[in-house]
This record gives sequence, structure tokens and C-alpha cells, in this order.
Amino acid sequence: MRVGFDVSPLTHPHSRGLARVVDELVRTLERRARLEVVRLAPAPGTGSRRWRQRELPRRARGLAGLHSFTSAFALRGPGARVQTIHELPWRHGVRENADLRHRLWAGLGARRATCVVVPSAHVARDLGPAARRKATVVPWGVAPRFAPEPAPGQVDEVVRARYRLGEDPYLFCPGAVRAKKNLAAVLRALAERRGRGAPALRVLVTGGDGAQLRQDLGLASRLGLDRFVMVLDEAAEEDLPALYRLAAAVPVLSSSEGFGLPVLEALACGTPVLVPPDSAQAEVAGAAALVVDPAQPAEVAQALERALDERAALATRGLERARAFTWDAAAERVEALWRELA
Repeated sequence: MRVGFDVSPLTHPHSRGLARVVDELVRTLERRARLEVVRLAPAPGTGSRRWRQRELPRRARGLAGLHSFTSAFALRGPGARVQTIHELPWRHGVRENADLRHRLWAGLGARRATCVVVPSAHVARDLGPAARRKATVVPWGVAPRFAPEPAPGQVDEVVRARYRLGEDPYLFCPGAVRAKKNLAAVLRALAERRGRGAPALRVLVTGGDGAQLRQDLGLASRLGLDRFVMVLDEAAEEDLPALYRLAAAVPVLSSSEGFGLPVLEALACGTPVLVPPDSAQAEVAGAAALVVDPAQPAEVAQALERALDERAALATRGLERARAFTWDAAAERVEALWRELA
């Protein structure tokens, strides 16, 4: 069965996490060879609207259908059309990706897509009744490089030196320069710890400069934490596993996530994670996470103490949980979906 996969997130600007999902899943499908994967990507300079609504339908001829990794998909064309909805942030009071365009695409899936793929049951529950009936949950996987020990010939201390991390423990908050990532909750918990006389913890944040980062840095200054916040514009992809392993904990206290790749990647590296209750992050982490209310700094601070004191036990639970999420398992679900659609 020949299926067209829209891999435009690999060639046109999209989030780093989405690009990782597309790359890992498509490569796994190609390796397994249960489907004949046809990669479809726009030429440089092609607008997204023209690509999806004019070129993709034309290139779908002779295919069983088109698989989109975003909520925007080809509305016309032969064969089945699969839409992917990663999250519905407006259901959780988040403004990012909550504009009319994103809401429109989420609504169109219920009427025009053959199937709607979501990465978690949490997102499926957020869908309206019509889209929920079309939904298939395909949890993402974690790449083998995210592991509790570095690969042969690699040394984590080299990464520590490269980013000048020093020897003191730090929290790793990848991508926490966006408002929904709720870095403020982490900062208030660190201030709570200092107020109790606990040794200071640093926090490492990745992502480009922006209004939200400046706002959070202002909060850190008011809390007396400015010298404990480290900001990287971007960490190299190959350095991410080491940054997870070296971290004392990974708080993923976002107010809206559809899956939360950092949760899974941290668990696979043997690093404790903090997640909010009733969230996609909590669904992914299961019993391996420290579940906290981000609005309660004392509760988050106490969980940080547990992460430091119980790292070995939490690491064991996390590694066991992470083994349940593989890209082969995700590919198998996609293959079963397309067999059913055919």
C-alpha cells in the first residue's frame, strides 16, 4: 500500500518537537516496510496553503491517501486523508496556537478528515464529539539515544563543559521560553526552597529570546534568583540526552501539552520529572512522575526535594515507563490505521 506522508515540517519552519516526531516516525515506517512510504515535501519558497490545497492533492494520485502531521491537511484529493491534532490549547486557557486559524482546522477535521490522529487520550477528550469518533490515539516514542548512560565513546562531562554548566545541580526546562511552559511555577518553587534555607538549585532554560523570557527573567530578579537562571538560545540535538542525564530533575509544568516529549526523554535518561495532575504529561509519565500542582510553590518545592533524595528509585520507575514508548509501537499503530482505512 502506497501512502503519502506530508513531511513539510522537516523542510519548512515548525517546532523542534514536531520535526523530531516526523523524522523518527517516518524513518521507522520506512525501516519496517509494512507500508510503502512516499515522502511528500514542498519545494523551497512554496507557501503552505498552495502546498496543502493545490500540490498535495495533485501528488496524491495513485496513493491510498495522505497522512498529515499537522492539523492543516489537504481538504481535497483522492484516497483517505489523515489529520494530526497535537493539542487544543484553548481548552486550557492558553493563547498560543489558539487563534481562529488553529480552531478552524481543528473543527474541519471532524467534517473533512477520514481519521484524526492524536498523541494522547488527553487530547482525544478535548476533541468535540464528531472528531472524537474519528480519533485514533498514537503515542509518540523515544529514540534509543535518550538512555541512562551515554553511548560508547561519548562523555557527558564534555557537554557540561561545553555549556559551562558548572558542578552545582540544575533543573532542565527545555523550550521554557514560551508562556504555556510555566517557568514561573519553577521559579517560585526555587524561591520557596531558598526561603527554607535549602541549597540553591539552578535552572537551565533553552529557547530564543522573547517577551515571555524577559518577563520570567524579571520575576527571577524580583525573587533574588537571577544568578541561578541559565539560558541557552538552543542546545544541539546531539547534546540533549546528556543535558537530561546531568539534570537533577525536569519540571514539565506546562498549562497545555498534547504529549510532552521532554517528559518521555527525561524518563528514558533516568531523570525525575515533575508534571501537573490531569495533564497529557501525567498520562505519559504514569506512576513514574512526581505529580504536583504548579500553583502551589511549596508543593513543587517539596517534589524537588524528593527528586534529589529519591533519584535512584525514581530513575528505575522512569526507565520502566519509558520502555513502553517506542517508535516501532507508534509505527505499528499507524500501519494498522492505514490497513483499516484501505
